[in-house]
Amino acid sequence: MDADTALPSRAPTATTNELTPPRRPLSLAARAAIATGFVLAGFLGLVGLVLSQANNERALSALHERLYSFAIAYITNFDVNRYGRILPPDTSPDPNFSPPGSGLYAVAVGDKGFHWQSPSAIGRDFSFLTPLAPGVSRFVGPIDTRMGRLYYYSYGLTWDTEAGKSVPFTITVAQTEDQLEGGNAAYRRALVIWLSILGVMLIVLQMLLLRWSLTPLRKVASDMSRVERGDSERLDSQYPLELTGLTERINVFITNEREQRTRYRHTLADLAHSLKTPLAVIRSQLESTTADEAARRSNVLDQVRRMNELVAYQLARAATSGRQTFASAVPIAAHAEDLVQGLEKVYAGKNVLCEFDIEDGAVFYGEQGDLLELLGNLLENAFKWASHRVLLVVKVEPRSGRQRPGLWVSVEDDGPGIAADQIEKVLQRGVRGDERVQGHGIGLSIVQDIVHAYQGELVVDRSPELGGARFSVKLAAS
Repeated sequence: MDADTALPSRAPTATTNELTPPRRPLSLAARAAIATGFVLAGFLGLVGLVLSQANNERALSALHERLYSFAIAYITNFDVNRYGRILPPDTSPDPNFSPPGSGLYAVAVGDKGFHWQSPSAIGRDFSFLTPLAPGVSRFVGPIDTRMGRLYYYSYGLTWDTEAGKSVPFTITVAQTEDQLEGGNAAYRRALVIWLSILGVMLIVLQMLLLRWSLTPLRKVASDMSRVERGDSERLDSQYPLELTGLTERINVFITNEREQRTRYRHTLADLAHSLKTPLAVIRSQLESTTADEAARRSNVLDQVRRMNELVAYQLARAATSGRQTFASAVPIAAHAEDLVQGLEKVYAGKNVLCEFDIEDGAVFYGEQGDLLELLGNLLENAFKWASHRVLLVVKVEPRSGRQRPGLWVSVEDDGPGIAADQIEKVLQRGVRGDERVQGHGIGLSIVQDIVHAYQGELVVDRSPELGGARFSVKLAAS
């Protein structure tokens, strides 16, 4: 099949991943709520475990004390006659020792096969009990028996009869585990309920605190929407300290973006206005029938060259980037040396000596092209009007509370200088691209545009050291 009759290839089928929209990230409130929920669940679970364990130990200690008190009460009710016979007690310290199978039992064993048990222990197997030596006590449990799991307290002692005989005796009081675990289970249920209520209350409180804490961020978003709609020119300045740096840089970004648009608009207007005259001259030359061909060609070429210079000049003005929030640091010393080396070749006949007084570590926060344009114009003017000497001074001006230090740049020469009554005229703005400052043939309007874009200040005065003109540029800290 030839190329003309070949069927078009099928378009690649979109995969499932391409059709599936990206999952939206969780909001800050949701992230904080989830993280707080996990942390709170772990914390309350640990608290519940500790409290439950403490309650178990407390309940076990209370059971020990209870069984001990019952044993002592029974001991005081037992007696021994003069013949060494143990007499059982007539009463019990607690009514639960009476009902059979109540779960609270008392058993006493002694010498010569003596065995006594409370009514509640009738029919129960306590064969696992062993007599204890006098003065020995034992708290055991829980142990597995035919009656279920038991805790018991045993105490061994002896009675001395009037006949001088010693009668050994061991009293044991036991309680089933069910009674202890019933109390512990009720405590755990109440603990879970109250900890759950506390957890819900803490989560609700955390959500309210998060909503209150994130209010400034919502205000930033709302203010940004107002700026986008044109209802406001910049973000409000009343924000918490943590957001001040962010909002200040956003305001700088908004200001720079508006200035950039304004600069492009003015540049296009200036370019259109500046090209009107050369185009009119070219048109008149082309329509002229009296001028000879050589003169007409020369005039047209001059106007074309002038138009080319105007376009280059206006593009240089439009390319000025201005102060940027995230601009890189451009070292000044190296670029200044390159510019001076080039100017020394251009003005080699004047034998100009350029001296540097550049502070170590001085950098320019902005576009490298803006720095070269700024220094290039100032240095070229100084070389043009200097007699023999030019001085470039760069100083760093730190300021507390600012991340970027200020910068002070001055270019001085030993030329004729600028008269005091001409300085104000030199600094006037609105100079067209085909205009030149009287007495100084530099692109001062480009320098003015760059300094203004970086929110700086340009001052022209007389050099106190060389006697000529001094152009000083001061860029504020940011």
